[in-house]
Amino acid sequence: MGHGGWRPGAGRPKTRKGVSHDAREEIPSRLPQHVTLRIAADLPPLRRRVLAKIVKQCIARSHKPDFRIVHFNIESNHLHFIIEAASNRARSRGVAGLKVSIARRVNGYLGRRGALFGDRYHARALRTPREVRNAIRYVLTNAIHHGAAPSARDATWIDAYSSAAWFDGWRIPIRPDTWWKRELLAEPSTVVRPTLWLLTVGWRKHGLLRFDEVAGPNDDGHVADVWHTEW
Repeated sequence: MGHGGWRPGAGRPKTRKGVSHDAREEIPSRLPQHVTLRIAADLPPLRRRVLAKIVKQCIARSHKPDFRIVHFNIESNHLHFIIEAASNRARSRGVAGLKVSIARRVNGYLGRRGALFGDRYHARALRTPREVRNAIRYVLTNAIHHGAAPSARDATWIDAYSSAAWFDGWRIPIRPDTWWKRELLAEPSTVVRPTLWLLTVGWRKHGLLRFDEVAGPNDDGHVADVWHTEW
């Protein structure tokens, strides 16, 4: 007696809705990835010159043979990256190292303690030339998407808080017609040149980018929210 039937706690354990576990399909190294990191709610906006400079310095130091950042955008409460990674493990280790580096230096500057990022990050494989173009546009023009760009900008405005200055896929060259553009163009590149076909040749089949292109709601290459947990 006492065997079978319902009892408290029986059956498969329930998981929290929306939390994705780390057992998932390996993303081939031939595919670029779009990674998003969110920062803690109590932090000042990262789109401040001194904080953005810290983040850029950390990006420049993050590149490894199996983990490379080729595009980025710094928004007030999150960061966007397009990366090349040799494996899921390489991506996980590269992202973890980048988070630690940024957190240590930003916390030091702000005189704060505690977590700067959550323990999860959003990552999505980019599988087609169009998907890659959409993701590059989404990342480089994200300030326009979020309304952080000047409302009255000229046709050659670029986001100083992104890797736009080092991007060679604009339809027309960047015009150094302001002091901040000249200063930005004189900086050494924070990112590395892409090596994957989709990032060098493939996406261009759908046309070079305009400075004022606005990404649509589905143009970031995401088809589902997949948050990867750092272990």
